[in-house]
Amino acid sequence: MTKPQAQSAAPQPDSAAEPRRSLRFSDDKGASKSTWIAGLFVVLIVGWMGSGFVVPSEDPEPVVRRTTPEPVAVAVTPSVAETVTQFFQAEGQALPDRDTMLVAETSGDIAEVLVRKGQDVSAGDVIARFDPSNSDADTNRAAEQLASAQREFDNAQQLLDRGVATTDRVTDARAALAAAQAQVTAAEQAANALAITAPFDGRIETLDLDAGEFVTAGTAVGRLVDIRPLTVAIQVPQQSLTRLTVGQSATVRFITGEEREGTLTFVGTSAAAETRTFLAEVEIANDDGAIPAGISAEVSIPTGDVTAHFLSASVVSLDTDGTLGVKTVAEDDTVAFYPIEVVSAQIDGIWVTGLPDDAAVITVGQGFVNAGETVIPSEQDITK
Repeated sequence: MTKPQAQSAAPQPDSAAEPRRSLRFSDDKGASKSTWIAGLFVVLIVGWMGSGFVVPSEDPEPVVRRTTPEPVAVAVTPSVAETVTQFFQAEGQALPDRDTMLVAETSGDIAEVLVRKGQDVSAGDVIARFDPSNSDADTNRAAEQLASAQREFDNAQQLLDRGVATTDRVTDARAALAAAQAQVTAAEQAANALAITAPFDGRIETLDLDAGEFVTAGTAVGRLVDIRPLTVAIQVPQQSLTRLTVGQSATVRFITGEEREGTLTFVGTSAAAETRTFLAEVEIANDDGAIPAGISAEVSIPTGDVTAHFLSASVVSLDTDGTLGVKTVAEDDTVAFYPIEVVSAQIDGIWVTGLPDDAAVITVGQGFVNAGETVIPSEQDITK
């Protein structure tokens, strides 16, 4: 009996499963390709952005770069120098021409007072008299002693001539006569001292004296002041000393409003140690005595002519070193700085030296420009 052959049990491939595996493999390759393409685009974009390259427009605007600033516009005013008188000015004080204390020259009782405080007196006028009682006695006694000494000397001289007296006796008599004469002179001086008199013309400023009062020698009893003429004392700085000379005319304005003409009569040659200034004196007439001593005064002394410009104080500025000056515009439109010196000041402006005779002074904008810079000047009408 024939045995049947055994059937193979090996599984057969599934035809439906094969296409699915093949499709899965195909999908993985497409995804990998897309990833590479996307990465390439990212690299290109980053590189382009990093390069800074921008596609220019059809009408690009040109880039303007300024290497130097434009000139500043300033206003200028022409100024022409003029001849003006230069003055030295100083504050001072009016002083009396002479001022002295009245002093008693002897001791005694005051018999009478002949003047009062505030009275004008002349030189030699009697202010007061002492009681002459003691002085008269001293004078009479000195006169008697002088007469006795004279007789003694005459007798001694006669005896010497006859050979009776000696030379020593004559010498002693002569010495006694000289002493008596000295006593008479002293008595006469004491008698003259009984009257207190004015040494010069003036005004009795103070008088501390009453009749019957006992006064000792050397006591000040009053004060005599002479204000005709009047002296105004001022202090002169070192740098101005050479500008002043004795004999120069001066104008003096007093605090009371009075104004007088005077003459410089004294300029000191030794400076005060504290202030380093020199004393100067101006004498003015005061015949009417209207100006009292002691009041304040302003002295103005012309010291010569100078060429200067009259400018507004607002145009003055300082350079980098702190020097006071004025800025002008030259012919080539560049700024120039000139140091100045103020000659005199007025309410509406100042007179200064240091500028050329003709100058275009910057009146507006001087604070925005420096020397050497180029500017755009325009003339300013100062009449508006």
